[in-house]
Amino acid sequence: MLLSRRDAIRGLTFTFGMAATGFAGQAMADAPALAWTPTALTPDQARLVDVVAELIIPKTDTPGAREAGVPQFIDRALADYFDKAQAERLRAGLDRMDADARAAHGDVFVALTPQQQVELLTGYDREASTQSQAPGERHFFPLLEDLVTVGYFTSEPGATVALRYDPVPGAYHGCVPLAELGRGWATR
Repeated sequence: MLLSRRDAIRGLTFTFGMAATGFAGQAMADAPALAWTPTALTPDQARLVDVVAELIIPKTDTPGAREAGVPQFIDRALADYFDKAQAERLRAGLDRMDADARAAHGDVFVALTPQQQVELLTGYDREASTQSQAPGERHFFPLLEDLVTVGYFTSEPGATVALRYDPVPGAYHGCVPLAELGRGWATR
């Protein structure tokens, strides 16, 4: 089975983020208090998104998802851009994450150790890649991974620190006389 470019990037981002930090360190186990007010997510869901985003793209020598404002991006996307069904699928998935964490380890996801958190995320990733579902019944985890990735790489730190940023790739000379260019050219 061939992977799409999106699936390959998502898998690499998730795998690299986990390997680069040795399960993201103890700092991820303690969900910091929110410095912002969620509008589409409950405060508990927002803290969960905060921890998961930082596990997927942790702070290394570049800013992590938390520092890039990814949790706020996800909340804003749910509030302003997602249709009701998509937003509900993600919220239900977040609620499922807490329920699964309680069932497996006796506490909510954000209170688990980083290793326990990564084990659950890896299970969701595996489950989503092996489940065959109808188009309207996608697993919630690829949606969450996509939001984290898009939110990170479209943020200022993601676009300018994690990626090479060239605001104008080359000089633009708009009104150049034909005499300076020489003969015109065409392609077949």
